[in-house]
Amino acid sequence: MQDSLDRLTNRLLEQNDQLSYAEARTWVELLWEDFEATYAKAGHTYKGREMTEKVLIQWIDNYGSELHEVLKNNPRYQKWFDQKRFFH
Repeated sequence: MQDSLDRLTNRLLEQNDQLSYAEARTWVELLWEDFEATYAKAGHTYKGREMTEKVLIQWIDNYGSELHEVLKNNPRYQKWFDQKRFFH
């Protein structure tokens, strides 16, 4: 799983130069957990890490360049970044 998280983090960094490595990694981990939890709550059968990685690649490719903007309007995610106290 670490390889998947590393690949996704690097892909996000390629799309968004506004994020530090730690911020990008946090986004990837949050999105991963959120997708798998939402998918399970919807009653879908678990399709494995490969499917989750494929979905996150699509999200990163489509929205990665703007992901840093989410923090301005979404307190749900803001708390995770505030707790980590990132330094730029």
